[in-house]
Formats: sequence, structure tokens, C-alpha cells
Amino acid sequence: MSVLLQIVVPIFALIGIGYLSARRRWISEEGLRGMSGFVFTLALPCLLFNGATTPHAGGGGTALAFFAGCLATYALAMLLARGVLGMKLGEAGTFGLNASFGNTGMIGVPLVLVAFGHAGLAQLLAIIGLHSLILLPIGTVIGEVAHGGRAPVLKILRATIVSVLRNPIVISVLAGFIVYQGGIPVPEMLRYFLKMVGDAAVPAALFCLGATLVAFDARRDWPSALLCSGLKLLLMPLLVWLAGLAIGLPPLQMAVALIAAAMPTGANAFFLSRRYAAGAERSGATVLLSTLLSMATVTALLVLLEAG
Repeated sequence: MSVLLQIVVPIFALIGIGYLSARRRWISEEGLRGMSGFVFTLALPCLLFNGATTPHAGGGGTALAFFAGCLATYALAMLLARGVLGMKLGEAGTFGLNASFGNTGMIGVPLVLVAFGHAGLAQLLAIIGLHSLILLPIGTVIGEVAHGGRAPVLKILRATIVSVLRNPIVISVLAGFIVYQGGIPVPEMLRYFLKMVGDAAVPAALFCLGATLVAFDARRDWPSALLCSGLKLLLMPLLVWLAGLAIGLPPLQMAVALIAAAMPTGANAFFLSRRYAAGAERSGATVLLSTLLSMATVTALLVLLEAG
């Protein structure tokens, strides 16, 4: 019960407030765009850079367990979509991405930070730094192959990787890694600035996430979206847990890897599916359904971790 009251309820309450604010038009579209810009170009990067440059244990094992389970889920979901559901390659690719690409930034960062502090956030950074760099190029290649290679695959792949590397969140993690590994000291004044701005990231990001959910509709494709949500929220954490056991992951690293694996589908999966016109409605429904259902599944996971 303490987990539910102290961690999950405040986080999902903020998401709900954001959703209600957008639904009732308490915040304008221009205001939401400005707030989202502040979160993604300044607040979250400051939070993540500060975390990356604070002394911490390496997150290599955490990332290894996470991506082993993540890529296995991607492959299994694609096989299910192709062999059982009879989807075309493009739709199967986005189905697999929906089942494996989680919202590690907007929900994962607040959850891990509240539940495990900066030690947990340092482990999560190893995942965030590679998350989009690994999954989005795979989704791009599958989408291009499904469209008959109308555009040069290597050119599209290169453009996708460059776009990801320009992402402020990815830049902040990579820059923090370079500064930390290079032993470059961070001045106290800068550290205070990073903390002050970064503290605004968690509530603002959760509010923006709730507001963006208004754009998604789960009524049309809810059966397949529900199946995909189950793969994302249940199968992927199970596979990450098995991978963590296989490599002997310590408790904190295991907990962070599991929380990251249990995150609902991220909106980037929807944007990629819309780009290739491959199941965009299903992808949007999965983002919405998995976010709603994750309140229960994440709570259960945190209770299990607390009991263990």
C-alpha cells in the first residue's frame, strides 16, 4: 500500500490532470507545445545530464538485461503478428515496435527517481542512451523493406540515426557520459542550475504526457492493441527478468531494468507507424491502453520488488 500511495498514485494523478486539462481545454495547444518544448529541450536534459555526471556504478549489466529482453520481445511480437494474426510485414514491424518501445523518459524517469533515487536513475541512463538508437533504426529498416525499398535503406537509416543523435535527451545522456568518464568536474554553480531546472522535469513531463493522450483513440483497434499491451507490460518484463537472472544482475540493477521494461508503449512507436502508414490507429490505441493498464501492472511490480 505504501508503494501505491507514495509512488504510483502521485505519478498517475499528474498524468490524469494533464489529460483532463487538455480534454477540457484548460490549457491551449500553444501552451502545451511551449510546455513540452521546455520539458524536452531543457528540463529533462538538465535532469539526465546531472544524473549522468553524478558518481554512480556502471549500468552496462542493466542495459544488457534490458535489451536482451526488449529485442526478444520485438522478434516474438513480429512472429506472432505475421504467423498468427496474418499482418503484412510493415504492420508486423510496428506491432513489434509497439510491444518493445517503452516510455522510459516521461514515465520511467519519474518512477525510477522516486522509487530508487539517483542511484537508480544512473542505471536507467544506460538504457535511455541506447533506447532510440537501437529500436528506431530497426523499425525504420523494417518499414523501408516493407515498402519495397522505394527509398535507399542506408540513406533513410543514416537520417534516422542522425535525427536520434540530435534529440536533446540523447545528447544530454551522451554528453554526461563523456564528462563523467573524462573526469571533467562540474562547477557547483552549474550543478545547482541543473538541479533547479531538472526538478521541474518530472511534474511537467507527466502533465504533458497526460495531455498528449487525448490525441489517441482505443475504440477501433482495442483487441489487437490490448494484446500488444499485454506483450509490452507482461512478456517483456518477464524476459528481462530471465535475462537478468542469467547474467546475475544485482538487486538495484534488476529492479531498474524491470521497471524500464514495464513502461507503456512510447509515442515514438506511433509516429513511426504513421510515417509508414502501417497500423497507426492500432499503435495509437496501444499507447493509450498500455498507459492506462500500466498503473496496475507497474504497481504490482513495485509491490513485488518491495516484498523481495
